[in-house]
Amino acid sequence: MAERQDQRLPEPKMDPAGLYREEVITDRKVGTIRVLTPLKSDGSPDSGRKSVYVGEAQIYTTMGALPLSFEIDAGSLPEAVVKYAPAAKLAVEQAVRELEEMRRQAASSIVIPKGGLGGLPPGGLGGGGKIQLP
Repeated sequence: MAERQDQRLPEPKMDPAGLYREEVITDRKVGTIRVLTPLKSDGSPDSGRKSVYVGEAQIYTTMGALPLSFEIDAGSLPEAVVKYAPAAKLAVEQAVRELEEMRRQAASSIVIPKGGLGGLPPGGLGGGGKIQLP
């Protein structure tokens, strides 16, 4: 049985043309910037591609800390440090909007058991009301 499951799983292959070296930069107070430096397949720097700067932060919710990760549009580390705050603010605003939308969807969804309500017959109590639930 284990062989059959292994045959369905895709083989994880790394892309030798998309390699990056990752460095973590932090001020140990506010957040973290990950610098992804492009590499060639032999490990040497790939000057044909731009470094990528990814900011990381957390927002605290009633359910605990929510990690955020966001790309910073920058051409150098000093520029990424300057642009960290505005990029983090946008990421927080987007996360708050997504959380509010998830809450709204959860509050507006009504789940009705297939067998009716509790010990009631399917369809509820019956009667002459006009409101019917699917």
